[in-house]
Amino acid sequence: MLLPLFLLWSWHWVKARHSKLAMAAAIRAERIDVDLPKWDQSTFLGRLKHFFSITDPRTALCSETDLDNASKLLSQYRIGTEPPGTTEEQIRYAQKLYLSAFHPDTGDKMNVVGRMSFQVPGGMLITGCLLQFYKTVPQVVFWQWVNQSFNAFVNYTNRNAKSDVTNKQIGVAYASATTTATIVSVALNSLTRAAPPLIARFVPFAAVASANCVNIPLMRQRELTNGIAVYDENGEFIGHSKRAAVKGITQVVTSRITMAAPGMLIIPIIMEKLEKYRFMQRIRILHAPIQILMCGVSLVFMVPIGCAMFPQKCSLSVDHLEPEMRLIFEEKTGHKHGKVFFNKGL
Repeated sequence: MLLPLFLLWSWHWVKARHSKLAMAAAIRAERIDVDLPKWDQSTFLGRLKHFFSITDPRTALCSETDLDNASKLLSQYRIGTEPPGTTEEQIRYAQKLYLSAFHPDTGDKMNVVGRMSFQVPGGMLITGCLLQFYKTVPQVVFWQWVNQSFNAFVNYTNRNAKSDVTNKQIGVAYASATTTATIVSVALNSLTRAAPPLIARFVPFAAVASANCVNIPLMRQRELTNGIAVYDENGEFIGHSKRAAVKGITQVVTSRITMAAPGMLIIPIIMEKLEKYRFMQRIRILHAPIQILMCGVSLVFMVPIGCAMFPQKCSLSVDHLEPEMRLIFEEKTGHKHGKVFFNKGL
């Protein structure tokens, strides 16, 4: 009596086990969409994980061969011809290298200095020097020029390849941002001479924030004058909206200022306190390296946080579009209300 029951139970157990193994094998066999981020981009946490990955400064040290091999592996994987035994971990790492080093529109390899993964090493050096050398006019002019040159290079490298930006527009944006930052720095330094020393330490941040408010809109002025391409939820092209461009550019400016804010506002307070100690007065030559290191710690976290503040695929309610764009949306979709989507840029 017990033997048939035992055999029946054993058969069900084996069947259930086989089903679980088959399901696990099916999950493992599922192909990765390497053209989509690994994490959900509709949540802040998902975007934060994504940008922590692609802004990882260690990827800036990868050789040209490593980057080319990563691109080649992804190309093979898309058509199912990757080498036998290729693991998901290898595919994900190749995707990380590709997203950090290749332009999303053109697929061309970007100059290492202009990559977002170089923001931490490049930004920490420049920001640290901006905070350390701010007292004399020559120091202010030189480091603001270096900072805006770096920003202009980053903006050009990461530009939207679908937007026609001329060399003249890039030059005007660069010259305007550099001039604005320098004028703000020199003027505020003059106004704060009689103020407590701590106040003067905040001048570089005011200059950087002002320059961002000038540089980015000028660099993307064609979007403001002609509009940015917007799509419906199905990815169908609707038209070009100036109001969408304003929203996208405003978010980018906010993100850039947020990246710099903690380091440039908190580190001056820390240094003001530290410099009162006798041991710090004996090692003045190390003040700049100390500030550079602190800026690096801040930027490791703030670069991905700033990038993740707003979704890359930005949305705008149809009710907030231009009247003519609302009519186009209604004609193409058959709906009076809804949302349009667009790439806001970085």
